[in-house]
Amino acid sequence: MLKRIAITGPESTGKSWLAKELAKHFNTVWVPEYAREYLEVNGPEYDFDDIVFIAKGQKEREESLANVATNLLFCDTEPLVTKIWSEVVFNKCDPWIEFEIKKYPYDLYLLCYPDIAWDPDILRENPDNRLELFELYVKEMKVRNLPYTVIRGQGKERLKYALNVVSRMFNHSTS
Repeated sequence: MLKRIAITGPESTGKSWLAKELAKHFNTVWVPEYAREYLEVNGPEYDFDDIVFIAKGQKEREESLANVATNLLFCDTEPLVTKIWSEVVFNKCDPWIEFEIKKYPYDLYLLCYPDIAWDPDILRENPDNRLELFELYVKEMKVRNLPYTVIRGQGKERLKYALNVVSRMFNHSTS
């Protein structure tokens, strides 16, 4: 049975890199972040409806890639990211996003700690409050009783830790 692993957390914490590297190691596919592509095409300005559209686009992409994944599917972002993003920016969250979080939890959440350097780009908005945002993720994980592990460290150390967590959780070899 397919296990879905969400790579989640604040901006610029290495989620995309980690998802890609984990998928490569476990010989499967990963789901790229739809928000980045959407905003690159449509510009960095967005509204509440855009966030809902992005969340639905992310879910469609995930379902499409689930059909070609092996035992594991690594997802670079998930509905909890769009919930926190929406609440921080617009002080509200669309009910569809809430529904997705409740109805379709992931088998494991790898919550990336903001201990790597901020990588500025035009689409990133929160260089100074990543730790505050991280705490919002921790709170959501605890309140919802979601299976999560905080991923820390730099580069290969970060990857090695994540590999070990996934391997232990799903009885896969890290070699």
